[in-house]
Amino acid sequence: MSDRRVGLARALSKLGHCSRSQGFELARAGRVRLNGVVCRDPEAPVRMDRDRLEVDGEKLAAQAKVYLMLNKPRGIVTTASDEKGRDTVYALLDPALPWVAPVGRLDKASEGLLLMTNDPEWAARLLAPSTHVAKTYHVQISALADAALLASMRRGVEVDGERLAARSARVLRTGEKNCWLEVILDEGKNRQIRRMLEALGVEVLRLLRVAVGPLALGELPKGKVQPLSAAQKSALDRAMRLRSVEGENK
Repeated sequence: MSDRRVGLARALSKLGHCSRSQGFELARAGRVRLNGVVCRDPEAPVRMDRDRLEVDGEKLAAQAKVYLMLNKPRGIVTTASDEKGRDTVYALLDPALPWVAPVGRLDKASEGLLLMTNDPEWAARLLAPSTHVAKTYHVQISALADAALLASMRRGVEVDGERLAARSARVLRTGEKNCWLEVILDEGKNRQIRRMLEALGVEVLRLLRVAVGPLALGELPKGKVQPLSAAQKSALDRAMRLRSVEGENK
């Protein structure tokens, strides 16, 4: 590990023990010892290569890195706990797993591919604008899409001071009164597809994330979790490096 100093709460996160916000709570509750002394300052500097951290008397060591893919069902929230008592994605995880955090979010009404990991630096790279890999969605809308709607989605709309646009949008299949679209995003703004289509006067009936970069949801059953294979993890890493190079060359 690097001998660079990081804040106490961040150190707890980097060790895979908890999220950074949970680290703040643990420190302020007096549950963390730094080199044998209770430390209530979540920003206290920690030398990752030499300082000793304990939580509730248990010495912490770096956890093995875990990279998971989850098929999130509709109706559950992407948080560790919910003040309204709603089911969360953590109810789907094996209790024996180390602490992991979602890489980005899917809102309660959305479903599909969600990545989770205890590697916050990897997650940050995946979400960073310079390496942001494309995300692919299948979206059922309450209208029959025409060329004008698809062009407007690609061109983008202004919503609350933000420009919301799709990298691509095409019709997958059409029913009598509604249709399914494939929408690919370059970025992950909050509720981006729903807000964009609402601004265009179109209601979203279902929204399913089916891929993150080269990683496809595939046949993973709803509500199930599986670790990324070495090949899947490498493919995501390559996609991040490629997007970073493309960004530098623009």
